Amino acid sequence: MKETTTKYPLLVFALVLGLTLFLGSCTGNKKDDDEDTSKVAAQTPVTVTTIDQDAMADYIEVNATSVFLQKNYVKSNANGYVEKVNAQQGQPVHEGEVLFTVKTKEAQSIGNSITVLDTTFKFSGVNKIKASRHGYISQVNHQAGDYVQDGEALATISDQSSFVFLMQLPYELRQYVNINDNIQLTLPGGQKLDSRVASFMPTVDTVSQTQAVVLKVNSNQPIPENLVAKARIVKSQKNKTESLPKEALLTNETQTEFWVMRLIDDTTAVKVPVKKGIENGDRIEIISPKFLPQDKIIVTGNYGLPDTAKVKIVQP
Repeated sequence: MKETTTKYPLLVFALVLGLTLFLGSCTGNKKDDDEDTSKVAAQTPVTVTTIDQDAMADYIEVNATSVFLQKNYVKSNANGYVEKVNAQQGQPVHEGEVLFTVKTKEAQSIGNSITVLDTTFKFSGVNKIKASRHGYISQVNHQAGDYVQDGEALATISDQSSFVFLMQLPYELRQYVNINDNIQLTLPGGQKLDSRVASFMPTVDTVSQTQAVVLKVNSNQPIPENLVAKARIVKSQKNKTESLPKEALLTNETQTEFWVMRLIDDTTAVKVPVKKGIENGDRIEIISPKFLPQDKIIVTGNYGLPDTAKVKIVQP
């Protein structure tokens, strides 16, 4: 009996030990599977690009306003009454076109009496006032029936030949603009116009310290006065240089250090410090280091990645 009683505890102990080892083995396998899963999940999805060789320019944009530098005044040449008006505000006119007829006050009072007394005496007292230049009527001061005096302005013509854009140039940028330079203008709506620097105004605005620069444009379509366009001043230009999209460039909080994330294999990205140059639209010049054409640079998904990171390339 003693021998049988002793065997039972040993058998129970063996069963418990075996069950414990089996459960421990299963738990270990589960941990290994979880670790493998977490490693796969740690890969950050990213999109990549390669270096480009582009022409780039460093420029600044300032405002330029359309104006007519010269205004011509249509004036009465006698004291009298405005008999007929052929001018309307905004109307294009040509040199020599009759805009007003003015009847002198003498003709108004005695002209008919003289004609009755002597029909051979042709006395009308009507003067025709003509446009002196091509342009647009920007103002009409009198209408039919108004009494005007000799030399009084009847209308104002904006001289078409004097149409320019006045660019407000900060004086510290004066070194980048010279006579006969070509400057591109962008009108509201995106239309591009080429202009040429014709002259510099001899004064500088006291408050803004900007100098007005006269830009001549060649355009077949009429452009209204006081239209504000953007003038692009090129500070420096390179015909061929390495560049990357702006999204590829990372920086610290003070923007004193810059870097990109470059792939060294299909799943590993490393931090590469860079020196940036010209910024042009959505691209940035990379001065150093020199990347190879086949180097893959992360564009999206790069924010917050450590120096060496596991990534997964996805299609954009």
